Amino acid sequence: MPSTFSLRLTAGVLAALISAGAAQAYELPSINLGLTGFVDGAPPPAGPGLYWMSYVQPYQASHFKDAKGQDLPLPNSDISVTPWVNQFVYQSDARWLGGKLGGMLLLPSLLSASLDDGAGGTILGQTQTGMGDPVLGAFLQWDPVMGAQGPVFAHRAELDLTLPWGSYDKSKGLTPGAHATSVEAYWSGTWWVKPEWTVSSRVFYLWNGVNGDPSPTRFASSGITEAHSFQAGQAVHMNLATDYAITPQLRLGLAAYWLQQTTDTKVNGQSLADTKERVIGYGPGVMYSFSADDHLSFNYYTETGARNRTEGERATLRFIHHFR
Repeated sequence: MPSTFSLRLTAGVLAALISAGAAQAYELPSINLGLTGFVDGAPPPAGPGLYWMSYVQPYQASHFKDAKGQDLPLPNSDISVTPWVNQFVYQSDARWLGGKLGGMLLLPSLLSASLDDGAGGTILGQTQTGMGDPVLGAFLQWDPVMGAQGPVFAHRAELDLTLPWGSYDKSKGLTPGAHATSVEAYWSGTWWVKPEWTVSSRVFYLWNGVNGDPSPTRFASSGITEAHSFQAGQAVHMNLATDYAITPQLRLGLAAYWLQQTTDTKVNGQSLADTKERVIGYGPGVMYSFSADDHLSFNYYTETGARNRTEGERATLRFIHHFR
């Protein structure tokens, strides 16, 4: 596959997060954990135009971690979700600050979801499927810096706005929508160590708005008898990947992600201690390019080091098509 291939994604995709009354955190909205990877910072090989990107990312976990990384004392703790995300990206030829302007619309949905607490849902609650919160984004993509053997470095910067328009039911333990606005910025870069070998990163900063309609008993386990609002904390997270082109069409490699919440969740305007989330995921990946217009990739991640989150495994299958 061409060495300038890019997967242009953003935050706001549906991840496996829950809002369980038995936990003190689990409040971050859905974010990009492992959806982007190989040659991420480079411009698309087919050039400017309209791209459709479709992703399925099934996730399963049987560990619900507290602030110290210990399992929550539940009779059972199984979660399974299957998000489906469709994204439309337009790369223009117009330039600003040396980069090419672009925009995107991301439409997430939750195809299936289940929670098993071993108590008939009385602890973790029931689930809801449907459309998630749409995301609007604008980005600048810079052309690759060229060397004697081809591209050496390329990068992109993007700003995204998540709108609270997805399905939301405060009585459910897991819903597709967060019922709060989020703003996220990221920078992505790709380095060509050799023409066949690349290393890529994408670094995010996330700010979350206020959910003004939570379940009143959502934070009862933290001693808050009636919750009128809550605001998930700010967070930084990162996707990392390295790959090697076995053939011009086939790339094999490794990918990882890291999340760290930087401020505690606020409930009724007051910070709630020990609510910062953290997790690390890593695993193998493969990408195949049918042409400059069509690409398919697969990644598998195993999570570790979780705090105030579930800890499990996720797979990512993604397809990219360029409309000529």
